[in-house]
Amino acid sequence: MAKPLFDRVGDLLHRNRPWYKLPRLLAMPRLVEIRNDLREKNLHDTEEPPFEKQEIPADLSPHLREERTLDGTYNDLHYPRMGSAGCRFGRNVPLEHVAPHSATLLNPNPRVVSRELMTRDTFQPATILNLMAASWIQFMVHDWFVHKRSSLDDGMDIPVPAGDPWPAAAIRVPRTIPEPAPTGSSRPPAYVNVNSHWWDGSQIYGCDAAGAAKLRSGEGGKLTVEASKLLPLDPETGIERTGFTDNWWVGLAALHTLFTLEHNHICDLLHQQHADWNDNQIYGKARLINAALMAKIHTVEWTPAILPNPIIKTAMNANWNGLAGADLQEALEFLNDSELLGGIIGSKADHHAAPYSLTEEFVAVYRMHPLIPDELELRSAQTGQVLERHELPDLSGRKSRPILERVSMTDVFYSFGVAHPGAMTLHNYPKHLQNLHRENGEHLDLAAIDILRDRERGVPRYNQFRQLLRKEPVKSFEELTDNAEWREQIRKVYNNDLEMVDLMTGLYAEPLPEGFGFSETAFRIFVLMASRRLKSDRFFTDDYRPEIYTELGLSYIRQNGMATVLRRHLPELAAALQGVENPFAPWRAVGG
Repeated sequence: MAKPLFDRVGDLLHRNRPWYKLPRLLAMPRLVEIRNDLREKNLHDTEEPPFEKQEIPADLSPHLREERTLDGTYNDLHYPRMGSAGCRFGRNVPLEHVAPHSATLLNPNPRVVSRELMTRDTFQPATILNLMAASWIQFMVHDWFVHKRSSLDDGMDIPVPAGDPWPAAAIRVPRTIPEPAPTGSSRPPAYVNVNSHWWDGSQIYGCDAAGAAKLRSGEGGKLTVEASKLLPLDPETGIERTGFTDNWWVGLAALHTLFTLEHNHICDLLHQQHADWNDNQIYGKARLINAALMAKIHTVEWTPAILPNPIIKTAMNANWNGLAGADLQEALEFLNDSELLGGIIGSKADHHAAPYSLTEEFVAVYRMHPLIPDELELRSAQTGQVLERHELPDLSGRKSRPILERVSMTDVFYSFGVAHPGAMTLHNYPKHLQNLHRENGEHLDLAAIDILRDRERGVPRYNQFRQLLRKEPVKSFEELTDNAEWREQIRKVYNNDLEMVDLMTGLYAEPLPEGFGFSETAFRIFVLMASRRLKSDRFFTDDYRPEIYTELGLSYIRQNGMATVLRRHLPELAAALQGVENPFAPWRAVGG
């Protein structure tokens, strides 16, 4: 009865008053109502032909029944390919609204949007967060999605006129490669995800057997770690060996190393209880537990840190533990029949209106590059003194490893814990990413590319995006932003055409409700997809049980979070973490 009751209460609320301005007890049912409406109307399948239901073979391998596969197959045993690597991104808006913006692909010029609206003149910090929150979301995104791109050598690039001092007349941007459509298809282009769509830790473990095998020690289920507790270095790339290394920098290296060490710790615990298990058995269970722990950290720690609104904190804890709370949920197992009371974790799996996939709109709202600063001070975790200062390019790619060999992992994490990321606003895009030199020779303006990608992939522009989520469109530039200077800049860049304002521009310009680190419009996709990644996944729902995870595994996930992981592997951080409620919020500064 809980869910219909929440819907009925939601129906009684005043529709013209935003949910985040309601008292918490009234805001929750309104938010649930919004999510249920989005589940019904904003999940659209792009697979051609659609997946066909299959009977589960009686002799299906226990490995496929009880462990995550590397490529994401067999998560749904009736639809083995659903959500696996190489499957298409779905959509959160109807397919008739997702055609590429071919006629207006360069209107206005993405480079002009970047220069005039995104350029960081003065660093605007997000003081509610520490810098680890920025590296964490990149760490997560690398688990979730990556598109296929063309090569600059194949002549399929999109030339974006530079229009200002630049070594060439145009910035050559590799195209996103669409998935071939069946003969006679009338659907707009769709694109595949190279990664598994599931929340499965693929950034650490990889998505294919050959790549994953290179990361394993072959003993006790563990991943290979050097005696220094750093990841092995790939001599060809000069970058650590792990599941995913694109856009590598010190922030990613630290988190990849930390959760590789966490995997190996879980392996030790499993071996103590199951001495008869072989290398593969321990590896599979440890991977399952580690992936769930990362999902929990993101749900109940990272999200309330960047959205420190009390309603959202309650909602995200409800996603994981339910409104009844973790302790009561454990005591009253019947609550798992109710997603709201018992939480999504351990409830019944449900794909709602479409087969599970991540979506192009989900990719679009996670464009959070303003979180990245342009420079970083590395400090001592014992004294607080500055050890080194670096521009971000000097912390990236193959330049990151020498720093980790000079500066301890403890000092690196402390440095991130006491530094702030950037705020998610206009005029706060990292300058080095607008002038990005990649080691493959590409020279790019990433802000311009972010704008271009949404147009190329048919993501609606800001006002249409709002309407398709059943939000009122903004009716003027004054309504779009409360910053008078930005208002005139946007008006000029978009030639006074409100309907042409790009999604990313609108999301960064939009006034934020109290306790929001990013826009409420983006949050609409988040509130739908954050729960969907859990609700569709049988390893978070039907198979979140001791027979699959072991009693040790479920207890481990329940009792651990980001702070315990940090203290376990880097005990010298205890002083900086003392009294810190959320490890993604600023830490205590040490020393004088």
